[in-house]
Amino acid sequence: MLKQARVFIKGDVIGVGFRAWTKIQAKILGLSGWIRNVFDKEVVFGPGGGVEALFQGDEEKVKKIVDLVKKGPPISRVEDVEIFWQDPKEVFEGFEIKK
Repeated sequence: MLKQARVFIKGDVIGVGFRAWTKIQAKILGLSGWIRNVFDKEVVFGPGGGVEALFQGDEEKVKKIVDLVKKGPPISRVEDVEIFWQDPKEVFEGFEIKK
């Protein structure tokens, strides 16, 4: 059964390859969805912005990538991750980095 999680990642996650690293991890796990930098939601991320991602796939694989983004790539510093499980409204093919 297809599961979906929308994830908000806060910390030093912009300009450190976080999105590209996450895309690689999603492809390894066979997940679909997207990831993007967000600068216009100061209430959610604070003044420096953050990263928003949407992951779709098998529940165990989605949980695995959530665990991975909680750590992030070595150069990043993840302060907080908020996870919202949702019912998928559309099904994504592949995983992309949104601008």
